[in-house]
Amino acid sequence: MPKPQLVFVHGIGDPRDPDEALTEWKRALASGARAAGLASEISALTMDWMADCSYAYYGDLFTDGESQGAGDLDSLDEEETAIVLGLLAEFLDEEAARPENRDNRALARLRAQVLPDGQAQGAGEVGRHAWAVMTAVAAVPGVAQVARWATARDVLRTWSQPARYLRRRDRASEGRTLDVRIRDRVLDCLDRERPAVVVGHSLGSVVAFEALASYNGPVPLLVTIGSPIATSGLVWPRLRPRPPATPGCVDRWLDFWDNDDVVVPRRKLADRVQPNERGVTPTPQRFDSRMWWAHGATTYLGRPEVAGPVLRTLSASSTLPKVSAETPTSGSVEATAPAGS
Repeated sequence: MPKPQLVFVHGIGDPRDPDEALTEWKRALASGARAAGLASEISALTMDWMADCSYAYYGDLFTDGESQGAGDLDSLDEEETAIVLGLLAEFLDEEAARPENRDNRALARLRAQVLPDGQAQGAGEVGRHAWAVMTAVAAVPGVAQVARWATARDVLRTWSQPARYLRRRDRASEGRTLDVRIRDRVLDCLDRERPAVVVGHSLGSVVAFEALASYNGPVPLLVTIGSPIATSGLVWPRLRPRPPATPGCVDRWLDFWDNDDVVVPRRKLADRVQPNERGVTPTPQRFDSRMWWAHGATTYLGRPEVAGPVLRTLSASSTLPKVSAETPTSGSVEATAPAGS
């Protein structure tokens, strides 16, 4: 049996060392494996005996000189800034839907200012408006604590990269758009002759989903963590191909989301994504960690509910002795996840 692959696909953020990031993600997954009672498998994971592990890094493509600058309002055109504003509007809608915010007039006023009257504006004017709204979020009582602690620049950096990916422009010298070059980084990590477990975090879940749509190798497990795929206003209608469906190569899809993760919309993937030809749809797995910042990739990977299925799937696909059968996880799990990035 060919040796399986474990491919991590990261989300937004500044340029990073992919080798260091791979080590951090594997350590977090090992911590989750220990908590899942799979301590005997940790060495096989960290030493790459169980699977060949790779980190599909694309962060440099946002700052490589062939694309626009990252995280600067002046670098975003009108369409990209409109995407950022749409994401902000949906976030505020989610906040307003919380029972404790039902009568929050300050939040309602701010939400009404996000997309004012559909008036035509230049990119610079839209950008200044976005900055003003983002800054105002911190002053609104009742908004999620993490959003109140974030600066306008933090919010812009978080959402500008998805905006530029979904814009599907920024052609490089060889003619490929930014989104194509990003997906190619994922596909370059995959060997069609071997089974692969793919783990996508945040924007990386969108990238992995779209990359696998054109992939024909075996993927016994797709794991999405902290995924914004179901974000109604701007991510969901821009997904490709249409209508969004589970990639045909995927045998099983687990979608993990923390109820305190401000990036994940309340509308879940399981309610939106169509099944593939074998009837595979995302299986939702909810946490209630009550952490002030629940979106970190290593936070998710360090949970036994995430690490358990990943290691068991890799073990079942490898020549190593198999670990014990998996006990399905469902419903709400209340726990405090380990700190992560």
